[in-house]
Order: sequence, then C-alpha cells, then structure tokens
Amino acid sequence: MVEHSRRAFLAATVGAVAAAAKPVLIRDVEVFAINIPVSQAESEAGVNHRYGVVKIITDAGVNGISFAGPPRQQLPEVRRTLVNQDLFAIEQHLRNGLGRWGGVEHAVWDTIGRIANQPVCRLLGGAKTSVKPYLTCVWQGPTDQSHVPFGKQVEMAVKIQKAGFKGMKIRAWRPNPLDDAEVCKQIKAAVGPDFALMFDRTAHAPEVAGQKIWDYETGLKVARALEKSGAYWLEEPYARDDYLSPAKLAREVEIPITGGEGYKGIEPFRQCLLNKTYDILQPEGAGSGGILTCRKVAVMAEAFHVPCILHGTMGLMLAGWLQSSLAIGSEWQEVALIFPPMLPEEQWAPSLKVLKSKELFKIQNGEILAPEFPGIGLDVDEEALNRYKVA
Repeated sequence: MVEHSRRAFLAATVGAVAAAAKPVLIRDVEVFAINIPVSQAESEAGVNHRYGVVKIITDAGVNGISFAGPPRQQLPEVRRTLVNQDLFAIEQHLRNGLGRWGGVEHAVWDTIGRIANQPVCRLLGGAKTSVKPYLTCVWQGPTDQSHVPFGKQVEMAVKIQKAGFKGMKIRAWRPNPLDDAEVCKQIKAAVGPDFALMFDRTAHAPEVAGQKIWDYETGLKVARALEKSGAYWLEEPYARDDYLSPAKLAREVEIPITGGEGYKGIEPFRQCLLNKTYDILQPEGAGSGGILTCRKVAVMAEAFHVPCILHGTMGLMLAGWLQSSLAIGSEWQEVALIFPPMLPEEQWAPSLKVLKSKELFKIQNGEILAPEFPGIGLDVDEEALNRYKVA
C-alpha cells in the first residue's frame, strides 16, 4: 500500500512538472549584415569583417545568434518556417526546409544551448575537448594559383608549421596538374613527414578558372604522383555526381580520396557509402543542412567505418562547424579560406570587436579547444552588433 502511494505521488509530481514545462516558441527571426570598420589595407588583405547575422528570438527571453546567415531576401521564407514553432523541434524544422539555411539552424542550436547552459557539442553527445585545424590557403589573384611560385607555397607551409599548426591544404588547379605534385614534394621536404598536406581539386565547377573535369586517367596519374610525393589526401578529383570514378580511384591508390562538401541532406552521402565513393566524407557545416545533418552523416558513415571530417569556413562563422566536429569526434577541422601571408588569428582579428570575451577560439598545441560558452560557443556583444549593423 505504501509502495502504491509512493508511485502515485511520483507520477503526480512528474505529471505536474511535464504540464509546467511549456514549449519554447520562436517569436521572430532577424537576418541582417554587419560591417566592422577596418582599414583599406586590411580589407584588401582579406580580413574577416563582414558577416550575415541570424538572430533567433524566443518567448523565453533567450536568443541565439549565428554569423552564417542567408541573404536577407530569404528572411520571409525563414520566418514562415520557424516563427511560432517549438524551438526544440529540430527534426520538424528540417522537414519543413530548415536545411536550406544551415546558418539559421546553427542559430536555433545556439538558442537551445543557451537555454540548457551547455555547448551544442555536449548536447549531441560529444566528448572531445579539442580538434586539429588544417588551414586551407588560397592566394589572392587568379583562382588556379598558377601565379603563385612554388617557393611561396613552401614558405607559407613552413610559417604555418612554426605557428604550431599540423596541416595545410592547397588547390590542385594548375593547368599542368602534375605541377602540384612537384609543389607537394618541395613542401614535404621543408616541413617533414609529420605535417599533413592536403590537395583539393574541387572538380565540381569546371567553369572556375577555366578548369576541366579530369578524365579518369588524369586523376589516376595525379593521385599516384601526389601519393609518391607524400600528400595526405586528394579531394574531389571527379564530378560530384560521379559516385563510381572516385571509388575506382580509391581502390587503385593508397592516398585517401575525399569529398562531399557540395551534397545537401543525407541521401548523397548514403550513395557515397553504398558505392564506396570516398575514403573520407566531408559534409559542409552549413551547406549540407547544418549541425544535426552533419551529425547524422557521421553516424551513418561510422557504420561503414568511414571517417567524417567537415568542410570548413573562417572567423565567427566557424563556431557552428566546430560544434559539429566536436560532437562527431572528428580528427580534423578545416579552417578556410586563409589568405597568405596571414594566419587565422590575424585574419579574424576584427571579428573580436563583437565579442565580450575578446577571444574567438583558443588554440593550444596546434589544436582548437572546445569553447567554454554555451550554445555554439560565442560570447556575443549585442550592443556591438547593433553598432556595426548595415542599414
């Protein structure tokens, strides 16, 4: 009888708590641009000072922010998708189209994390406290990088290594594709075997810099030359809708063949896994659908024993990507694009003006530490946002 009364009391208590726990509703979404003042020399050098901001406003008095917002003209559709909806219903939001705006999804997660007073990576089960960044370096000027002397790329790799970073990626876009294998050889001679050097063909866009999508034999020749020169991986050597050629190449060479940044949703990644297209999957932290979509891709890939390493971004935008990588437990996180001769801290320095903490990411022993702040980890100064808002 006593046990029955205890159970009845507990049931009534739980029921009362459940009844009191009302959904948190999204009351509004704001999308606006900020432009942090910098000198002309800084602007020309490529520092991060312009962002598209997303702000989620809730009826709980807690708001979330992301710096990877969509163009403002998409705001009406974003509002139709989210306003007056339950903040926590991420799956419902994705079914209703939220995945089209990954940066907005980051802001939703930022709000959830702030309410829970926890970083998003922990809410998604992550246990890692740091991740290795590799820096994707693109010299300003012609996009195929043919204007960049080999020595300049060697010099930048050495600089990155001396700064404590453990990896670097450059484009494999030169008109003579074997030139990049020669660059690889020279860089590896300068930095040694423990520094990872990745190459990105980005073959999805042949119109960029007059590129042509490689035929199979060209890709095989380049992959073998890069492998011999000590490259860490070759990214997207063939068209993105070609699931079979990368799989065939991966069987013929030891160097990992990677890709996936252009896929949206989980279906293309499923096709990659079924066809053994890539040795490493690279969902895009926002473009593929957002933090939860990347987490789903990683779980699916784990079942096939395939690593998942996110495609990256730079500055304040990187916060959402980083939370996803930490939740997944990835070995690497891409930081892109770096404009030599700057290092990341130099490039994102103006961004600190919108943070109360005046520090974006802590880098220690060549790794980015998990942010201490809740949500996506940014201690945003909203007064500064309003000060730099573009009318």
